[in-house]
Amino acid sequence: MLILENVGKRVGGEDHLSGVSLSLERGTLNNLLGPTLSGKTSLMRIMAGLDAPTSGRVLIDHRDVTGIGVRDRDVAMVYQQFINYPTLTVYENIASPLRVARLPREEIDRRVREAAELLRLAPMLERTPLHLSGGQQQRCALARALVKQADLVLLDEPLANLDYKLREELRVELPRIFAASGAILVYATTEPEEALLLGGNTATLHEGRITQCGPTLEVYRRPVDLRTARAFSDPPLNSLPVTKRGTGVQAPDGTSVAVGASLAGLPDGAYTLAFRPHLLGLDPSKAGPRVLSAQGRVSVAEITGSESFIHLEVLGQKWVSLTHGVTRAAPGADMTVHVDTDRCFVFDADDQLVVVPDHAEAA
Repeated sequence: MLILENVGKRVGGEDHLSGVSLSLERGTLNNLLGPTLSGKTSLMRIMAGLDAPTSGRVLIDHRDVTGIGVRDRDVAMVYQQFINYPTLTVYENIASPLRVARLPREEIDRRVREAAELLRLAPMLERTPLHLSGGQQQRCALARALVKQADLVLLDEPLANLDYKLREELRVELPRIFAASGAILVYATTEPEEALLLGGNTATLHEGRITQCGPTLEVYRRPVDLRTARAFSDPPLNSLPVTKRGTGVQAPDGTSVAVGASLAGLPDGAYTLAFRPHLLGLDPSKAGPRVLSAQGRVSVAEITGSESFIHLEVLGQKWVSLTHGVTRAAPGADMTVHVDTDRCFVFDADDQLVVVPDHAEAA
């Protein structure tokens, strides 16, 4: 078990991490989800023993390892920017931690070839990294972490440089591979979709603080606050500040907002409605008594073929609608959009979740 107790890291007068507490069990996959500079790499370096925290403690199996360096910990780490020994062959790069551990030659050979086969490096074992593509070099770094069979494996956006097909395959394989070893796997990502595909547990980070930690689907479906909901939404979460007085709810420009059951039972005050882009509809037949309909102006339309992302300005907010297939919308065009207010998260004036929408279980 890896335990972090109120860990903080201060560099040059700035807090990179503040009050981070986590408990990670063996054999589990744990995502660190947050935007760039949210503290993911700083946290992983402290877990690895590459950096010491300014405050707090790090415990492994209830032993305090706060002051113990990386060389004296059973840890493997892979960065987005791959690190290989340029003068060694792929075989020797993968074998390097096993040679340091003085394992028998037969055991080294078996582990290296198994990892190379899994990561599609078998035909390249005699090449040096300079004769590999960027994706192949990253796979070499991943194989080196795999053969080490460490108790703690830290992967810092390790698939970012791989081609789409291999990235999708490894997202499925990596959890199974490392879970079978009983290791604690920590995986840092900026992509909510990647965290959902990997499953396991997810800790969301914002400006060096953990906003929520728990089973990945639970965090996605029931974000405790607005920051967590935003961290776990790509395309960006749509939101609308509203004010409730009696039976009336209004947007900042005075537009009346349809009141569903989720809003009707709340006390008067300021709230934020938030919903993911797939819930912002363009079909006028979806209008109804609990549906907020408003006119927006298209700013950008992104068409991928299977999906369309329509960016609009609505009620003074920047929203995104996600639709299946091809939806054509010219920049500057007016378009009426619809959202069922009963399917919105509702956050209070302190950005804390007060209403879980009807769709939460199925989202």
